[in-house]
Amino acid sequence: MFAMTLWLGNSAYLYISVAFAQMLKAIMPVAVFLLGTAFGLEEMNFKMLAIMSVISVGVVVASVGEITISWIGVVYQMGGVVAEALRLIFIEIFLKKKGVRLNLISMMYYVSPCSALCLFIPWLFLEKPKMDASVSWNFPPVTLFLNCMCTFILNLSVFIVISRTSALTARVTGVVRDWSVVLVSAFIFADTKLTFINIIGYVIAIAGVLAYNNHKLGVKPQANQQQGVDSKVNAGSPQHVEIPLNSTKEAS
Repeated sequence: MFAMTLWLGNSAYLYISVAFAQMLKAIMPVAVFLLGTAFGLEEMNFKMLAIMSVISVGVVVASVGEITISWIGVVYQMGGVVAEALRLIFIEIFLKKKGVRLNLISMMYYVSPCSALCLFIPWLFLEKPKMDASVSWNFPPVTLFLNCMCTFILNLSVFIVISRTSALTARVTGVVRDWSVVLVSAFIFADTKLTFINIIGYVIAIAGVLAYNNHKLGVKPQANQQQGVDSKVNAGSPQHVEIPLNSTKEAS
């Protein structure tokens, strides 16, 4: 699922702007909640249904305000959102039902090589022939290396923030980061044109995301107390650090 997130998410940038892709990602909590309900990890209630509706309305409004919309790019981005939501669901199953305790760095240590293999096989058959047939194609090793370093530093910074502060701080800074991506990309890339409807829709969606984060963090005190008891019993076990909703981003 991590490999699918990277593949579909990066492919979306060929058709839609970075800012619009970031706006579509705001619907992530809706996908996580619906899939979590289907897997029996979440319970449907009126409050969560209202929050999901607010996020969905915000994303729809932002999409309506997009001047040049490519439905192929939207499908790619929505596919990446679903893949990322499934990845998070599987992580939660590992943590809650299977008893696996891995922090973000340990998780990436196991997931990254597997994801590289999952991406290499379809690349060999689908993209490599196009690259060979293209006369103008060239391999930019420096750009790719910097790209990979940015991705690693992002994941490492999330790990450090959660370790030194809290999951709430990581979620709030994540919202600030999302806004920064939208505004900076609109300033840098000429094909990105934000409209008033875009911004209004994104504000509505972000308000729903904040409400979702606040609700999820508000229902965890009992779970945290139980974890405290378990940590006393298993004092020698590795410390588990919660993986936030948008901790792992695709290199773009």
